Amino acid sequence: MANILIAGGGIGGLAAAISIARQGHTVTVLERSEVFGEVGAGIQLGPNAFLALDRLGVGTAVRERAVLIDELRFMDGVTGERVASMPLTGAYRERFGNPYAVVHRGDLYQALLDACRAHPGVLLLGGNYVVRYAQDHAGVTAVTCTGREFHGDALIGADGIRSAVRRQLVGDGAPRVSGHTIYRSVIPMERVPEELRWNSVTLWAGPKWHFVHYPIASGKSLNLAATRDDAATEAMTGVLVDAGQVAAEFPDLGDAARRLLALGENWRAWVLCDRDPIAGWTDGRVALLGDAAHPMLQYAAQGACMALEDAVLLGEALAGAEGGEPAFGRRLEKYNAGRRERTCRTQLVAREMGRQLYHPTGEAALARNEMLSSLSAEDLYDKVDWLHAGVR
Repeated sequence: MANILIAGGGIGGLAAAISIARQGHTVTVLERSEVFGEVGAGIQLGPNAFLALDRLGVGTAVRERAVLIDELRFMDGVTGERVASMPLTGAYRERFGNPYAVVHRGDLYQALLDACRAHPGVLLLGGNYVVRYAQDHAGVTAVTCTGREFHGDALIGADGIRSAVRRQLVGDGAPRVSGHTIYRSVIPMERVPEELRWNSVTLWAGPKWHFVHYPIASGKSLNLAATRDDAATEAMTGVLVDAGQVAAEFPDLGDAARRLLALGENWRAWVLCDRDPIAGWTDGRVALLGDAAHPMLQYAAQGACMALEDAVLLGEALAGAEGGEPAFGRRLEKYNAGRRERTCRTQLVAREMGRQLYHPTGEAALARNEMLSSLSAEDLYDKVDWLHAGVR
């Protein structure tokens, strides 16, 4: 049995805690906030996420909170034309073994938090943001913002895109600002006209912008997310924005989509950031996970899914580990090697999806529509197979 420290109590950190504790180890999660909780709005979960969640023992709890989606719809945001759709029932679920679902981030987080609290091997400590670490042949020490020191056999940096653990381990500076601003709102479904209450993830693509909406919270709410390729140069996180400003950013939006956008309230804005892929996420007894290791843009809807997969493979890599094991770092290197290629590909695909599918203009947009409309459901399944099938 080993004692593992985890910096960060978000989705990735809690998933890692469950995975490692299920291998018989003790885990201490060191979180910045005093109270463990998750902010944000909706999140998409592909079948690969449910494969990971089932391996973590929380798949049933997440399914109870999720909305199982019938279809992914790609619409021309200006004309209102349906360009392509990918059915997500029947043949899709048979092929990939799990549903495609949407859930409020808080609901996913709560399922993971409940599992951590129920496991005797997991200790959750809020108000302890890890600022640096030190290690030797015998173990690793995490130093928090309070000056407290925690000793363990390994440290997992799951502390997000601006990870302090990554800053020491990789030293690659601030995240890359994408130049895209996203506006998010969640509204009660009762405010949505009946004819627009679709059980789908619907994406309206326009010139240098797109708008996505889907039901969450067991269908009680509608998640709205509108993104503008506006060449933003400075990071921004959760800033309140006037509804009139949001509407003004999407003047070309077609009628049905505009009706939905107009329902938004309490809008908040983020400037999207990611990082270039890196090959190495480990330093002896220290390793990165989730956004600390491979932050990606939203366009493949895989950020949380990749973190959940990370957690599963990390737990498997630590199976049978002993606290005094001198080659403990080799286990972390094995985890890194097992995740490197897949997460790198997903990061780069997410960028290209934003450029080639979501935001092209003029002739490029017409060519995109023609290409997508030519694909059958089976063609679309083939294109996402490498991602949605997960790691078995």
